[in-house]
Amino acid sequence: MAILSRSEAKQILDKVLKYSKAEAASAQLTGAETGNIRYARNSVSTSGIVNDIELAVEARFGKKSGIATINEFSDASLEKVMRRAEELAKLSPDNPEAMPLLGEQKYMSVDGFAKSTADMTPDQRAKAAADSIIAAKEKKVVAAGYLEDARSFAAVANTNGLFGYHAATSANFTVTMRTENGLGSGWAQSDVSDFAAMSTGSVSGVAIDKAVMSQEARALEPGKYTVILEPSAVSGLVGFMMWNYDARSADEGRSFMSKKGGGNRIGEKMFDKRVHIYSDPADLNVPAMPWAEDDHMALERVDWIRDGVVQNLPRSRYWASQSENKDKAIPQPNNLIMVGGDKSTEELIKNTRRGVLVTRTWYIRMVDPQSLLLTGLTRDGTFYIENGKIKYPIKNFRFNESPVIMLNNIEDMGRAERVGMWGYSAMIPALKVRDFTFSSLSDAV
Repeated sequence: MAILSRSEAKQILDKVLKYSKAEAASAQLTGAETGNIRYARNSVSTSGIVNDIELAVEARFGKKSGIATINEFSDASLEKVMRRAEELAKLSPDNPEAMPLLGEQKYMSVDGFAKSTADMTPDQRAKAAADSIIAAKEKKVVAAGYLEDARSFAAVANTNGLFGYHAATSANFTVTMRTENGLGSGWAQSDVSDFAAMSTGSVSGVAIDKAVMSQEARALEPGKYTVILEPSAVSGLVGFMMWNYDARSADEGRSFMSKKGGGNRIGEKMFDKRVHIYSDPADLNVPAMPWAEDDHMALERVDWIRDGVVQNLPRSRYWASQSENKDKAIPQPNNLIMVGGDKSTEELIKNTRRGVLVTRTWYIRMVDPQSLLLTGLTRDGTFYIENGKIKYPIKNFRFNESPVIMLNNIEDMGRAERVGMWGYSAMIPALKVRDFTFSSLSDAV
């Protein structure tokens, strides 16, 4: 029962809302069937399938609200969950920022469901793991990987006539390869909607090559370097930036988007003119749910940064209502696309006289929200580049850098690739950046 059709989901939502005695009510029904396989030391350790479905109901009396959840759908159960939400609402304090429930919304039609992923079998997961493990054994390295595939749906409705339904599939694979002597480590990932587009063997080959190449790493003096950040490395930094990219925190003077003297930096050129970041739920490369998770506002294509200029900031309905300028409410996006160039990572390396290649950034933490200064580590394959070639592996670094500065120091851009970012999918290019700050060495491989 984890995956319901549009009509099945609507039937349940309509029924539970009819039980409402509140001034207003909304309901969200979500379900997923998720398969996985995990392996380490070249041997499968766990595999399984998880089915889950949940109904969340919100009842409202004025600015009071209560939420209750349930995973059974008999008439008695549906009435019980609504009564419970109403009881909780009456007990709750007023929410001064509560906004009225939305009326009917026009949601984008999003094609994010692939039959090949929806029909995944345990045998296919076993083969995917085997392809990776066999490749590792052939090169005498040790593999640890995780593959997860999912088919899911979400449906929303309220007593004001709103209704939406979205079905999706996804498959995500990550793998770390270590040399038997423990001196080399490589990592790679693949994130797709259509499992037919994934090759765990090919992805594993990338991680294997990096593991073998990264042995006997040399220490390089910390400092400012020209770096080539692969898409997953860029994702960690840009993802952190976009997670803190918000109108309210900017207007209240709490973020890197705050303007001196008050207000935000919409309309200012803050980045290299090539920086173009937008979101679009209907993008075929990274299809996403077409409504906001918090209040079910319809999502649309939004330019966040274009030609290096800040175009928009996410703004809640409440915060928009507080604006003297009657600013438009813009919900947080469910995907992200950063426009790249037309070069491969290999071509970026070829055009670099001296620099550092970074496979991924890891354990990123905030240092200063006003400048968005971040700290973190490189990991699983860091290399010194000289005269257009990878010269030798180097020890990992701790970095102290701001994505704002990084996106002002772009020298070149690679092709955008799909990567995971903060719980959703994104299209992110590799970047060649000057004066990237490495503050100290890290002994971890």
